[in-house]
Amino acid sequence: MPFLNTDLREGILTLTIERPPANAFNLSLIEELLSAFRQAGRDSQTRVVVLTGAGKVFSAGQDITEMKASGETISYRRHLLETYNPLILQIRNLPRPVIAAINGTCAGASLGIALACDLRFAADSARFVVGFNGIGLAPDSGVSLLLPALVGLGRATELTFGNQPLSAEKALEWGLVNRIVPFDNLMAETRQTAVHLAAGAVGVFGLSKRLFNHAVLPNLEEMLDYEAHIQEIASKSPEHREGIAAFLEKRSPKF
Repeated sequence: MPFLNTDLREGILTLTIERPPANAFNLSLIEELLSAFRQAGRDSQTRVVVLTGAGKVFSAGQDITEMKASGETISYRRHLLETYNPLILQIRNLPRPVIAAINGTCAGASLGIALACDLRFAADSARFVVGFNGIGLAPDSGVSLLLPALVGLGRATELTFGNQPLSAEKALEWGLVNRIVPFDNLMAETRQTAVHLAAGAVGVFGLSKRLFNHAVLPNLEEMLDYEAHIQEIASKSPEHREGIAAFLEKRSPKF
């Protein structure tokens, strides 16, 4: 059963994550996303990509239940190297504009994916949660680099340590998103922008994106690799074991 709906119209490829109830990522969904972005890079008909979630949740991030079911011996480093790291690089290296239409809660790994997009339009009901520290993990999926780059080190630290939801209004004020749109108008306004971009000089947009990557994110690949190294350390900690147990038992962790 596919978890990613793809729709290509007027040069705009819309990718909708459909894995209810929380659109959490499992291996199948990540592979579908990797395949979709890979195809977008090869298809001359695709001029803009829009990424969104079905319902009222963008994504809760990695499916913790799936990770737990994989057993205690799973390598978080290997998992990142095979899933989120290449996905973040695909988004940043795609020579097309990528817009995240954030329709609701955006947490954990999905925050990194949204931050990797070129533009972020958020529903007024959207909430942003770093999430990782709450289950005894360090930020990954590019969050450690992309979040401070957008909101500053102090605010990124506050969001990471505090692990509290950030409202769409505050996200706009802090520069995490480009625009806030009423929930019911989010996709229409996102598409309007996508149509405008699709009619533009997409090739030069791609070259501009390369310049931004070189100027602001020249160490992205290195940081993704270092995140995977750090996450391997965090994954073996007593804090992570307690964080996972608390999450599954629906209680507050006792670190």
